[in-house]
Amino acid sequence: MLTLIGLTGWGDHQDIHQAEINKRHKLEAYAAHFPVVELDSAFYSIIKKEQYEKWLDQTPSNFSFVVKAYQAFTGHDRKMYTRKEMKSLFNDYQANLEPLRDAGKLQCILFQFPPWFDLNSTHINRLKFIREHFKDYPIAIEFRNRTWYDKRIRKKTIDFLNENQWIHTICDEPQAGVGSIPTVLEVTNPQQALIRFHGRNVYGWNHNGQENWREVRFLYNYSIAELSEWVDRIHQLKQQVDQLSILFNNNSGGHAYQNAKTLQQMLNISYEELNPKQIDLFSDG
Repeated sequence: MLTLIGLTGWGDHQDIHQAEINKRHKLEAYAAHFPVVELDSAFYSIIKKEQYEKWLDQTPSNFSFVVKAYQAFTGHDRKMYTRKEMKSLFNDYQANLEPLRDAGKLQCILFQFPPWFDLNSTHINRLKFIREHFKDYPIAIEFRNRTWYDKRIRKKTIDFLNENQWIHTICDEPQAGVGSIPTVLEVTNPQQALIRFHGRNVYGWNHNGQENWREVRFLYNYSIAELSEWVDRIHQLKQQVDQLSILFNNNSGGHAYQNAKTLQQMLNISYEELNPKQIDLFSDG
């Protein structure tokens, strides 16, 4: 059973990157520390195939990417699309992902839905539509609306994800009302499970209208005691899946790196065949 620990993005982790490492070397440096990364930039635009190919060349053979689904797929852009338009976007997105998939480095595609994506028949049909058009891909789902986990509904939600082979994303995040979800330790796909650590900054989570809301929302440093809560949980989840990926998203204050390394030590995990720690700064790679 494989447990992979990593971070969201690779560009802003000062514990990894020295000042003299330029932008194109940052992924190489990151892949010397962790075997998996969440590709958050795929949420904002459909990334070209050539860019994926460049990233493949900068990572070792056993490295993998959790690729964020494009914001149009999850409704974050608040635009209306016809089914034909959405199918076309799906096709473009999948065609560009081919290099990652062919190289065996596509861990999964993460569909993180917005807080207003609540439990109703329209949204359930949207999930069915997505699953139909991504039937050949491992896809993970993360809700940001508590209605999916109401005590009367929770089992039906988990059953639905199980039946449709969604990878359930288990979250550690602030308990901040309907726009947040509880930690639900349920596995819905025997091949993979995903855990995302967002921090526990309740104030930041609920104040996303301010100018620097992204910096505030994920500003959090997990304590040793808080990470220790997860050790037994992770061991239990590992018994249920072939692969467990754990991603730290509390990047705002630079805490994600150290939190991930601490959890790795707690779990007594080490990784082989990562990139070398020293990068040749004069290379053309």
